Amino acid sequence: MQAIERFADFLSRNRLKMTRERRVILDQVLGTRGHFDVDQLLAGFRRAGHPVSRATLYRNLPRLIEAGIIHKLEMAHGQARYELMVGRHHHDHLICTDCGLILEFESHDVERIQDEVCRRRGFVMTGHTHQIRGHCAACAGRRRRRRG
Repeated sequence: MQAIERFADFLSRNRLKMTRERRVILDQVLGTRGHFDVDQLLAGFRRAGHPVSRATLYRNLPRLIEAGIIHKLEMAHGQARYELMVGRHHHDHLICTDCGLILEFESHDVERIQDEVCRRRGFVMTGHTHQIRGHCAACAGRRRRRRG
């Protein structure tokens, strides 16, 4: 199912309509590559001449998350970034708390351990987010140089 149909189906099931603003937001998200934040989306709306407010965007991002269109990454200091998930498979993240760099990774070992922990506890996992926060190689090097 394509992203537009998926979102329309989600909205219909929740008795909501595909408004012009929701369609503009969806189109902007679908055209954005990599990890993005709200300010980047708003700048894209301005460049394209679409008057989408910050409040409208914040009201609709959770709907895109629930529909499985995007994924939210919690960053340092309460900030958030998002990424398009349509056509992509599950992966995890390394997040630099200094510069904000986000590195994606996949590990069959991590997935196996999570499944084993859930099995042993009788827990039925419906999803997960795995984020490792720390310092990327460049920031760790700068920190070492400052210390000595």
